[in-house]
Amino acid sequence: MTLVIAGASLAGLRAVESARATGYTGRIVLIGAEEHLPYDRPPLSKAFLATDGPGSVAPFRTEAELRDDLGAELMLGAPADGLDTAAREVSVAGTGVRYDALVIATGATARPFPGAEGIAGVHTLRTAEDASTIRAALDRGARTAVIGAGFIGSEVASAARKRGLPVTIVEALDVPLSRSVGPEAGAVCADLHRAAGTGLRLSTVVSGLETAGGAVTGVRLSTGEVLPADLVVAGIGVTPATGWLEGSGVPLHERDRGVLCDETLATGVPGVYAAGDVAHVPNPLFDGELMRLEHWTNAAEQGAAAARHALDPAAARPLAAVPYFWSDTYDHRIQFVGTPHADEVLAAVPADAGFTALYRRGDRVVGALTVDRPREIMKYRRRIAAGAPWAEAVAFAGTTWAAA
Repeated sequence: MTLVIAGASLAGLRAVESARATGYTGRIVLIGAEEHLPYDRPPLSKAFLATDGPGSVAPFRTEAELRDDLGAELMLGAPADGLDTAAREVSVAGTGVRYDALVIATGATARPFPGAEGIAGVHTLRTAEDASTIRAALDRGARTAVIGAGFIGSEVASAARKRGLPVTIVEALDVPLSRSVGPEAGAVCADLHRAAGTGLRLSTVVSGLETAGGAVTGVRLSTGEVLPADLVVAGIGVTPATGWLEGSGVPLHERDRGVLCDETLATGVPGVYAAGDVAHVPNPLFDGELMRLEHWTNAAEQGAAAARHALDPAAARPLAAVPYFWSDTYDHRIQFVGTPHADEVLAAVPADAGFTALYRRGDRVVGALTVDRPREIMKYRRRIAAGAPWAEAVAFAGTTWAAA
């Protein structure tokens, strides 16, 4: 039997490890678009951009560990580019790789800023090479403009400000992050930017780029303002890496073309499962809400489960995890658990005490966001997992604030 894992990032690595942990002794083939061994992505926009950050990106495991200890055949440096589900074969640069079970963990690619192709100094941040290029520009003292006030863009801005460099974030929404965490929490995040000296241009779009000699020199805004910039980082979201699945029969979401799965990560195509950033999965904890999550914990949990289920479908069980993510911005720790899709968002602890927002659906708590209150977030996660009443979560927030 052969288990093929398409995607050599965190979800793919956890799939390899999980397969071996279950006692599977058959063939495993790990396919990766990058030449790198699987490595950790969150530090790319955090510690790696610091002046004292690591000199290179370290892999989760060495090649010897992957090949010898885990028995994985590595096909790195070229992406999966086609899938024949009838023949059970993945295509990689003209080579067909047969599978009995397949885990799709190809993740997502960063959306480039339209019209920026070929302009030096304009970047996205998704890979180790992206991070190295951006850090080199910061090392040179680049005037920085960030397009998009999401968490990746905010962490780039934080890295620039820690170096004392000028940086401005341009955001089309009137409140940063309002779609992902709600306007109440987004307003607090906006205040963190302002307090750190980061410029914010809200309800503003980029209308074009100024260049000289093929390199960016400024960002032209819809207001007519031009922001001087030697470095422009586009943090405008990602696209699931599923072009290779078009026409294969694997079901894809009509909006973003992510892979549609059931609660066990099965795609409905025999032997094919998906995990991580690429997968839309209904979560029974949140009324079957279909979630595609770009979070470290989600990739790790789903990668491990997808391999187990692909190897033993009869033993597959629905996943019912509470999503969790974090961000480090201007020395502040922002953490979120659950879902922001709620009937009500309550600022349960004010910003001058660190800030906590709670998210209500019906009569239960379904989400919590905290700023600089790291000891509490997992207590909210446990409450969400247990379907705790809204009143209890609000009362708990009150006790933590009073005890501070």
